[in-house]
Amino acid sequence: MATQLKSVLRNSQSTLLQDAAGAASLVVMLVVALHLPGLI
Repeated sequence: MATQLKSVLRNSQSTLLQDAAGAASLVVMLVVALHLPGLI
């Protein structure tokens, strides 16, 4: 199982940063959306 995990991480290393940026942007949008009612 450890070797499979290592191979998956090695093969998807190029898109890992893009996935992390996408997840971070979703979190930011969620936080902003939750704070919008308090600002109006």
